Amino acid sequence: MDYKKTLNLPATAFPMKANLAQKEPEQLAKWEAAGLYRKIRAAASGRKKFILHDGPPYANGNIHIGTALNKILKDIIVRSRQMSGFDAPYVPGWDCHGLPIEHNVDKELKKQKKNKETMSQVEVRKLCRAYAEKYIDIQRNEFKRLGVMGEWENPYLTMNYEYEAVIARECGRFALEGSLFHSKKPIYWCNSCQTALAEAEIEYADEPSPSIFVKFRMKDDLGEACPVLKDKRVSIVIWTTTPWTIPANLAVALHPEFDYAAVETGGGETLILAKTLVEDCMKRFGISDYAIVSDIRAKDLENKRCIHPLYDRDALIVLGEHVTLDAGTGCVHTAPGHGREDHEVGLKYDLDAYSPVDDRGCFTEDVGLFAGQFVFKANPEIIKKLQENGALLAEEGIRHSYPHCWRCKQPVIFRATPQWFISMDKTALRDRSLAEIDRVQWIPSWGRERIYGMIQNRPDWCVSRQRAWGVPITVFFCEACGEVIVSEEIVAHVYNLFREHGADVWLERDASDLVPAGTVCGKCGGRTFTKETDILDVWFDSGVSHAAVLEARDYLSWPADLYLEGSDQHRGWFHSSLLTAVGNRQAAPYKAVLTHGFVVDEQGRKMSKSVGNVVAPKAVIDRYGAEILRLWVSASDYRDDVRISETILKQLSDAYRRIRNTCRFMLGNLSDFMPTQNAVTYDMMLDIDKYALHTLGALVEKGRKAYDAYEFHVIYHALHNYCTVDLSSFYLDILKDRLYTSPPDSIERRSAQTAMYRILDAVVRLMAPILPFTAEEVWAHMPDVTGRPESVHLHAMPDADPAWKNDALARQWRQLIMVRGEVTKALEASRAKKEIGHPLDARVTIGASGDLLAVLQAHEADLHTYFIVSQIELAKAPFEAGFLSKEIDGLAIDVSTAPGEKCERCWVHDLTVGTIADAPTICSRCKSQIDAL
Repeated sequence: MDYKKTLNLPATAFPMKANLAQKEPEQLAKWEAAGLYRKIRAAASGRKKFILHDGPPYANGNIHIGTALNKILKDIIVRSRQMSGFDAPYVPGWDCHGLPIEHNVDKELKKQKKNKETMSQVEVRKLCRAYAEKYIDIQRNEFKRLGVMGEWENPYLTMNYEYEAVIARECGRFALEGSLFHSKKPIYWCNSCQTALAEAEIEYADEPSPSIFVKFRMKDDLGEACPVLKDKRVSIVIWTTTPWTIPANLAVALHPEFDYAAVETGGGETLILAKTLVEDCMKRFGISDYAIVSDIRAKDLENKRCIHPLYDRDALIVLGEHVTLDAGTGCVHTAPGHGREDHEVGLKYDLDAYSPVDDRGCFTEDVGLFAGQFVFKANPEIIKKLQENGALLAEEGIRHSYPHCWRCKQPVIFRATPQWFISMDKTALRDRSLAEIDRVQWIPSWGRERIYGMIQNRPDWCVSRQRAWGVPITVFFCEACGEVIVSEEIVAHVYNLFREHGADVWLERDASDLVPAGTVCGKCGGRTFTKETDILDVWFDSGVSHAAVLEARDYLSWPADLYLEGSDQHRGWFHSSLLTAVGNRQAAPYKAVLTHGFVVDEQGRKMSKSVGNVVAPKAVIDRYGAEILRLWVSASDYRDDVRISETILKQLSDAYRRIRNTCRFMLGNLSDFMPTQNAVTYDMMLDIDKYALHTLGALVEKGRKAYDAYEFHVIYHALHNYCTVDLSSFYLDILKDRLYTSPPDSIERRSAQTAMYRILDAVVRLMAPILPFTAEEVWAHMPDVTGRPESVHLHAMPDADPAWKNDALARQWRQLIMVRGEVTKALEASRAKKEIGHPLDARVTIGASGDLLAVLQAHEADLHTYFIVSQIELAKAPFEAGFLSKEIDGLAIDVSTAPGEKCERCWVHDLTVGTIADAPTICSRCKSQIDAL
């Protein structure tokens, strides 16, 4: 007889090889054809909302690995919240305006040998719009390929007419309340891009700079402040690392509380500097013969005048709390047109924000000798002139962290130009924002301190840009008197125009066609107007997405439950969203903010083309499939920087294979199982199956809790360990004999199948948010159940049945598992000595005492199946044994060759083999099982 035919061998069409790179696109096409996302939305109708608001990626270039990390994280959260009983729509969006797109359009025009200067702004903007549309389509397909589920046919775009109208309206509201104002203040200026920059558009890199110490001769006699200095030649010494700002100097700042000293250096010259820095400075100046002749108070020097070392004008001595003793002389060169603190102290003394530098970063005619020179290149000439004038005391070279434009990567300058600002303090925007920060949940918690410090210390928000591609600052001026004209009627009128025609209408029409009929200047009664030509900071565009998306779509809600972006967005999108929401709605636009780190290589280095360590999402997908990228995201503690490498991807590919093969094994052994017909009740199940459900319950509870806490690495490790250790290496390994040899409809087999079905059903739903393709594939091969959703993604997260929890049974099984581990060690030792081959060749004698012996005796009849040996005999310890456990006190194990022949059907050595006349090659157990077929 062919006994193999009497076995219940696994049978499933679920393939062992995943072929993810080929099969995933097929699954995506099936989901799209079936309208799965719409079905999910319909199924969730009426549930409590959970809104993760998508921060818009920039529509410029292909996605990179950091973008993939971000989008996959969002997708895992949305899917898990959806399956946890929420209505969790996901509306993706794109940031479409801004300088990078305009720059790339400029490059394309140059390649085509077209002159941008001869084109109208509207023509340039149309090219920018087309460029953004191109990359929106590219990125949309790349995001969908990652398995990200959402409203892809109706995303939000910051260049949509409706969205542009909201941008203009929100800006108008700041103007109406008086927060928007026009002023000449120093801001970050990119000479290369020729535009103002926001704080969030600045990155820092080391840069060499000249460090100089310069004498500013006193013009006023100091005899009254310090008698010893009467009629003396006195100079205040400043230190700067930006010599190019010396032409714009209007003052020297001292700290009101610092001690200053008058230092005589010979030749009738006296220098003033901070007392604690005298010794160090004199060494730098190469002056060894000096003496402090007097202390002098800063307030006695206030409003005294120095002579500018290059020009025939005065430099005023002022007092400022920003002066430090960290470096330099304690006397700070002050150019109010080239520094934030310089400007602030200048305001107190009515100093002009003088900035003789043009849009290209070149000196204007005001500076005489250096006119037309690029500021950084002018440094040597300025230093040379200071030396010729006898004002230079010392020159050194240093490297220090210097601000750069994050787009063109060139060093920037601080430059005072007329710009539009949103005040942080006029309407208490700063204080109100700080109060809202404490009402938000920050994940990780350090996010609160980071954004709090940024808001607390930030200057007024410079919102104007000098470019073409963006939303205009929709402000009118009276042509007669220059008054800014703003009203609710104007804001509403412009909003409606933008909704219908888009922001281009601002450029296409004259001011007279843009203001509502009957508009009159409230100051002079004028009826003719001009319009602003600057555009808005793109951070304002994305910052008002809460208004343009959450409020505009009735199936979303304001505020969002969650914003999720990289940790750099504390100064970017989180920041601008907070300010625009608090400014116009008095509340933060989010209940919680979660941040992730950056992607780095295996050594922790930043991704860089020059280093050659860039990992492209497409390359990973083409080789491994999107599921492996998703598994990488889930396996990482994303709150820190996330490492990726070929080694890591291979490890995750192996882990994926183990999870997949565990599912495949269960599917294969459920081929003849119909849950509604074949499942057995819990009370009829075997103890080991009950224990399997107990551990499943713990997994489900842990998984649900981890999803709620956004701790996806906990789920990955729990799921992987469960499949590898709890199932493959233990439970399923033990089940094989019972599944294969028992009669198909026996309680023993159906009990195992019932447990396996519950396990597989729970595992596939737990892993669905992380591995949506694989979960769907497993779902399609599971036993059919009437009323079961067509897709696993239409189902809910599993719940742990309270009936499965059995702590007393679990305690016994934890002891049995420990003994099993020790038996395995003893078997391996015997195999190494060639005493046995396969574990089923063995007879094992176990010596134990006390509670452990009682547990073993309670399971004695089944111990040989648990330990996968042919025979088990229990003995009371101590007894002579070949293996003494180091882990369990008093446990002794002896391994010998099992008596009896090997059964041809079950491979167990049994004394009954050969004793059955019509079945001499099998054991009596197998004979009875065959007879029951």
